Amino acid sequence: MVNFNRFVLDNGLKVLVHEDYTTPMAVVNVLYDVGARDEDPEKTGFAHLFEHLMFGGSVNVASYDEPLQRVGGENNAFTSNDITNYYITLPAANIETAFWLESDRMLGLAFSEKSLEVQRNVVSEEFKQRYLNQPYGNVWLKLRPLAYKEHPYKWATIGKDLLHIEQATIDDVKSFFAKHYNPSNAILVVGGAVNTEDIKLLAEEWFGSIPGGAKPERKLPAEPEQLQERREVIKADVPLNALYMAFHMSARKDTGYYEADLISDILSRGNASRLYVSLVKEQKIFSDINAYLTGSSDPGLFVIEGKLTAGVDTATAEAAIWEQLEELKSGLVSEKEFTKVKNKVESTMVFAEMSLLDKAMNLAFFELMGNAADLNSEVQKYLVLTPTDIQRRANKIFRKENSSTLLYLAN
Repeated sequence: MVNFNRFVLDNGLKVLVHEDYTTPMAVVNVLYDVGARDEDPEKTGFAHLFEHLMFGGSVNVASYDEPLQRVGGENNAFTSNDITNYYITLPAANIETAFWLESDRMLGLAFSEKSLEVQRNVVSEEFKQRYLNQPYGNVWLKLRPLAYKEHPYKWATIGKDLLHIEQATIDDVKSFFAKHYNPSNAILVVGGAVNTEDIKLLAEEWFGSIPGGAKPERKLPAEPEQLQERREVIKADVPLNALYMAFHMSARKDTGYYEADLISDILSRGNASRLYVSLVKEQKIFSDINAYLTGSSDPGLFVIEGKLTAGVDTATAEAAIWEQLEELKSGLVSEKEFTKVKNKVESTMVFAEMSLLDKAMNLAFFELMGNAADLNSEVQKYLVLTPTDIQRRANKIFRKENSSTLLYLAN
């Protein structure tokens, strides 16, 4: 059970406080409700670019890292297609430094041609190194637009075209900041050796005077139902042939998400999972294989990916995967296998509650989805499921007409 208190500032900033005196540390986590799905299709990669720009200094603080390091703090951030999340860990006694830094850059990020040029180059280099110049690096640049035709999930967080970042202007980034980086579009979570009343005072002092702004209204195009199988073949200088299969599935808040999550564990969680035992260990068709979900807020993807063993042709590998999926669709999962998978999910979630940072990030995410208190009933949503639920969901997801298959072939 993760206990917390909640209050909202007059400017719309939601604040959650988790008091935990088992540690002398504290976490300050700021989640902004903006991700790659909120970008202009002709200006993609901006959410991720902003993750970098936010560390470039504000109007009042030239260096973000230096004052934080002086008080024993560390920080980082991540961007997804749905959110951008910033976090600081530091001794609880020095927590006001985190409030000062986070509020200052929310109020007035420093926009300069120099900072933009530096971060633009950093992101461009990341695009080249991780996505263009690495074996299999561009898989998501290919698989997303294969699976999505209308929804902005069709481009990756890094963006769909390097030129979008290279051509970003000061006016572009100022506009993006003004629209998305304001109190009404953010959730602040503070956890650790802190007192809620003290945090209220700090929040009012440091964030209370920031203009609330308007929360952007999201009007994203819905992805139409996929009615026909899609395929694409890529040939590249890679060590092994690889296969990627994506299936459309439920949104994060839907019951179908939990069913699909258990299916991914049945198929590929650990060396006793179905895909590993049959396709890696016994038949030796794949050298490795995984099944996972994108976990997207809007309807996401169930992905199966694997590297083929040398000498195995792709048709054999693909048929072997479908054989496993058809087996799942036609036969109920045994109680023993099902209980084992559910126990693993429960232990994973309990373990996550031991980390102060994980608790803070999870509270922020669940608050964004509707109510942070839902975090405490998350395990139950898995435990109430039955083998029949799993079979029904498998039949809904694993259909040829719902599949997008990317074959990555070695030259």
